[in-house]
Amino acid sequence: MSRSGLRAQPHAVWAVLFACVVAFMGIGLVDPILPVIAKGLNAGPSQVELLFTSYFAIIGVSNLLAGFAATRLGAKRTLAYGLVLVIVCSAAAGASDTVAAVVGFRAGWGLGIALFVSTSMSVIVGSAVGGVAAAVVLFESALGIGIASGPLVGGLLGGISWRAPFFGVAVLMAIALAAIITRVAPTPPAPPRNRIGLLEPIAALRDRRLLAASVVALLYNFGFFALLAYTPLPLGLGVHQLGLVFCAWGVLVAVGAIFGAPALSRRYPLVPLLAGALALIVVDLLVIGAGIGDHAVVIPAIIVSGLFLGVGNALLSTLLMGVSTVNTSVAASATNFIRFAGGCIAPFLAGKLGEHVSIGAPLYASAGAVFVGFALLVACRRLLTVDGPRALTDVDAEHAVAVEPALATAG
Repeated sequence: MSRSGLRAQPHAVWAVLFACVVAFMGIGLVDPILPVIAKGLNAGPSQVELLFTSYFAIIGVSNLLAGFAATRLGAKRTLAYGLVLVIVCSAAAGASDTVAAVVGFRAGWGLGIALFVSTSMSVIVGSAVGGVAAAVVLFESALGIGIASGPLVGGLLGGISWRAPFFGVAVLMAIALAAIITRVAPTPPAPPRNRIGLLEPIAALRDRRLLAASVVALLYNFGFFALLAYTPLPLGLGVHQLGLVFCAWGVLVAVGAIFGAPALSRRYPLVPLLAGALALIVVDLLVIGAGIGDHAVVIPAIIVSGLFLGVGNALLSTLLMGVSTVNTSVAASATNFIRFAGGCIAPFLAGKLGEHVSIGAPLYASAGAVFVGFALLVACRRLLTVDGPRALTDVDAEHAVAVEPALATAG
């Protein structure tokens, strides 16, 4: 997008994009402070990992409710209610004195993010100068900035106190809420015939193609979030060092999703390309597991995994969009419900395996999960084939972004 195109965007778009950046920071914000939280609250690895489990569990379930709420409340009110939840719950988490309290408020934070992210893209599409193509570029840019900056902000503020990143998010989101209230025009609820029912996403999973692709996404998410949530604990680095490592990781996630996947998808068929990305993720996770005690091996492997994960994430989103035959919002809710089960289970299971088996066991288990996803994709390749190579910029923007794991979750 040209500089003139950026300057032409209305204030409403910039208000929502700023909130998106802060929301997406949440994917990696907690990473650098996990060891400090564990020490400060006298918690074990599996207890600390519940910060991710509760967050992603609520996001997954909330995706079934987000379309129901947004079509009845209107986009602006849904955005505002979501941000209010994030502000209250992030501040309350920072003021908490037990792991259980932080986990509980982190779950409320996830509900707010689900309401916000599920609605933000439709607002950007409706307001952006340049239409859908411009909206996709803007949204993915906010996604990349948020993912890359989350660990850095978490590391910087975490050097003050483990509580500081939570209070920092509350302040930034309060600024974003004020901008949305003053800059985004009121939006009416959808007419009754266009409102999404509570059970529509579940019914959409009767489609074998959508269900199979969603299970592949679940297994991919297992690897993604086990790596993100567990590896800060055995690394033994300080908060600033962890922030830099996962900032570099986040930059490569963004590069893979925004640049790598579109370029590759214009040249190669989608399913073989995705299979290749999953295979590389399996190898990378095995390398991290085998070298878990050696920083010279583990740190570069973690950073490089961001590129493979970013490409895989974007390709999965395209696959889920391509096999869907139902309303895009409904399909997005259905697939997010399934795929975030991986994000929900992986962190807690990784913590338990690290406690009771070995520090490398969570990485081997994650590699196994992604390999099963690879095998399922290969076995169902004819069922899941999307005709011809398809550039990511050609997809329906609302659906493509709604099914980002982040990546839609990230907040």
